[in-house]
Amino acid sequence: MDEKLIQRLESAVARLETLSTRFPDSSSSGPVADAPDSAALDPSIVAYDDLMNKYLARVSAAAEKIGGQVLEVTKVVHEAFFVQKQLLIKVKQSQKPDLAGLAEFLKPLNEVIMKATAMTEGKRSDFFNHLKAAVDSLSALAWIAFTGKDCGMSMPIAHVEESWQMAEFYSNKVLVEYRNKDPNHVEWAKSLKELYLPGLRDYVKGFYPLGPVWSATGKSIALTKAPTPPAAPPPPPASLFSSESSQASSSKPKDGMSAVFQQLSTGNVTSGLRKVTDDMKTKNRTDRTGVVGTVEKESRSGSHAFSKVGPPKLELQMGRKWVVENQIGKKDLIIDDCDAKQSVYVYGCKDSVLQIQGSHNCFMQGQQYNY
Repeated sequence: MDEKLIQRLESAVARLETLSTRFPDSSSSGPVADAPDSAALDPSIVAYDDLMNKYLARVSAAAEKIGGQVLEVTKVVHEAFFVQKQLLIKVKQSQKPDLAGLAEFLKPLNEVIMKATAMTEGKRSDFFNHLKAAVDSLSALAWIAFTGKDCGMSMPIAHVEESWQMAEFYSNKVLVEYRNKDPNHVEWAKSLKELYLPGLRDYVKGFYPLGPVWSATGKSIALTKAPTPPAAPPPPPASLFSSESSQASSSKPKDGMSAVFQQLSTGNVTSGLRKVTDDMKTKNRTDRTGVVGTVEKESRSGSHAFSKVGPPKLELQMGRKWVVENQIGKKDLIIDDCDAKQSVYVYGCKDSVLQIQGSHNCFMQGQQYNY
């Protein structure tokens, strides 16, 4: 006889003996009382126990040698697999639930996964890769939530494989880091992978390739009543928020984005904009070059330049430089006896005429207007 079959029979006998000692009074037995026990002895549940004893035990043994956070997260993995076992038993006793009932059904498993996820938060641990590999692998247990091709999940077998692929990224980091350091870490990473591939994958393939099989005559999953929320706290005293302070805060001008949102909230966003008349539109303008006229430009620059006119000058400085400045409306300006070594500098003159008699070295012209 096959050794595996013998082991299963021995395991079933041991459970029967345990149940017989737990319920010695036969009067308390009945269809309702025996339902949980019969579900626990279902071949799929027995096979799940074998899965945990064969694969999960190896992970736990390696974690015991490592200790610390690795052992802690491994215990959470063990807890998650145990919770799924209880859910599998419940599947055989319950009718297929709706979405709300399914969420209630998965709540215990979700709580364990959230507890494991919390271990990866906060300050990065030296065993971060171990923690992430274990936590990410737990998403494979969500295959039990598969309700059909339209539920948005992959098929149960594919879901287990895809979930491990996410966890394998961190598992491989553990293998690389401890390959030549500590064989216990290597054993932990390898046994964790075997727990899912082939362990859980082959189990799902053998018993639930199309998802969990609910009982047609079972009971409905009862929803847990949400606790009544506490009453809202009383409003603060009127003295803290008087009408004067509220009016002052609302009338006070705001800066930055606060002003933008305040303007948007009024609903009159365009009140401060100027209206564009027909003559301001580009299509109605005679001059569309976009270049400012030279007359307008000169008038602006001229008014700015002569707003600060200095005293008029016509003099020879240091025997080498003739300076002609701020001469306005002078038509008889003459520089006579100009030496070839001298230079002439003209600046700020308007509507003036300058005659230079003789030769000069250079002529420098500053800001001039019709000179």
